[in-house]
Amino acid sequence: MAFLVVIALGIVVMALSKVLDHVWARVLKRPWLYLAVAGPGIVVHECAHILGCLVTGAQITKVVLLSRDGGSVSYTKPRLPVIGNVIISTAPLFCLPLVLAGLSWLFAAFAGCRFSTVFPNFGFAAPVPMLFAGIGQTLYDNLIGSFNPWFVLYLYLVVSLVLSVAPSRQDLKNALAGLVVLVLAGLLILVLNIPAVTSLFLELVALLGTGLSTGLGFACIALMVTIPFLLFYKASG
Repeated sequence: MAFLVVIALGIVVMALSKVLDHVWARVLKRPWLYLAVAGPGIVVHECAHILGCLVTGAQITKVVLLSRDGGSVSYTKPRLPVIGNVIISTAPLFCLPLVLAGLSWLFAAFAGCRFSTVFPNFGFAAPVPMLFAGIGQTLYDNLIGSFNPWFVLYLYLVVSLVLSVAPSRQDLKNALAGLVVLVLAGLLILVLNIPAVTSLFLELVALLGTGLSTGLGFACIALMVTIPFLLFYKASG
């Protein structure tokens, strides 16, 4: 069950990221303005691909961290078979939530931002209503209860990074065969139920689930920040 939840969670996080990216691309009609918002996320996204290349032994041939067309990383075939392309292509989906979690700690520790107790501990099993309640409380504490200008910078970085969480269409195409193999392998492990192997596999699933649920929480924050801009865009249009 946990394995299927993680798969569903990954799909939801990717879908939210794609929707938010589409909305901001429409709201910010000029390319340079969109890049000003999405730029930090694009750079971190490409750095995640670079990290994936280093882990899997793929040789990097070209790197474009930021351009009018976004960013890109070109690389040779990874030395790690089957899952090499999966790791490289989906690296941003797992790396960016970790970066966001690190930013939350930095802004709490050094910029005086206050986060609801629910917020920094999204947790694999945290109910969605609880996430929204914690996020709403965090927004109120830092923007209304006691305004913290550093929190505005934090929200900007959250939106920028969440826009770039989802792998691109080409990334998914590169990773599709490997993802199918991994899902089938995971189901086989659960069916065979070899204690040591199953235990290790479920620990890995729990780790991925925690990262993805963290990504879901940040995507919810980005969604709340996006709604006022979308309403303004529709009203002015």
